[in-house]
Amino acid sequence: MPNPPLLSIIVPTLNAAATLETCLTALAEYKPAQAVIVVDGGSSDSTLQIAVQHGATVITAPRGRGSQLAAGANAATGDWFLFLHADTQLSQGWICEMNTFIADTRNSHTAAVFTLALDDERLSARWVEWISATRTKVLALPYGDQSLLISRELYNSIGGFRPIAIMEDVDIARRLGRQHIHVFNSCALTSAERYRRHGFFWRPLRNLCCLTLWFIGLPPDLIARIYNR
Repeated sequence: MPNPPLLSIIVPTLNAAATLETCLTALAEYKPAQAVIVVDGGSSDSTLQIAVQHGATVITAPRGRGSQLAAGANAATGDWFLFLHADTQLSQGWICEMNTFIADTRNSHTAAVFTLALDDERLSARWVEWISATRTKVLALPYGDQSLLISRELYNSIGGFRPIAIMEDVDIARRLGRQHIHVFNSCALTSAERYRRHGFFWRPLRNLCCLTLWFIGLPPDLIARIYNR
């Protein structure tokens, strides 16, 4: 019987055909391919076909990143999990940096995230990247588009992703705590389409408003309704 993979890569999707192929292609240098799990929330485009063509294992879960990420972790067999958004590709050198991190046994109780980069050359994109870097450093609150590398042991010990409607990334970062989050130099190059569509100023402001609502205790379902307006 083959040994389980060291790393399981978990990618939640929902009508992600426009970006998924680029995401999975960037993972091609990591083997084995069957360690990639695409967790779909009910896509109506060619997302599932693209995932299968790239050798990923495909499962379905109730729509919502929290639910999908939790389902992916439950299906994963690796000793380490890498949670990666479908509109993100990891920059060159990520495997070397990740492997060095994993090889240090002290890091079994530390998670890691990547440095956010947007695929847009405008100065406003650099502003968003600065906000992300500052929030991660000062508040220890990386968002999901920075990806998350975490050992199975640590993931299970903090209760994993919760099936909540929004802020699943903030929720798990809070339970990890500042002392258990490491930031890689390698970048998570993420599509800036959401910012181009909603505004490089207004989208971060909306995110900040939702984060504030989270911290004052509003239910995630209510925050999700506000966020999706």
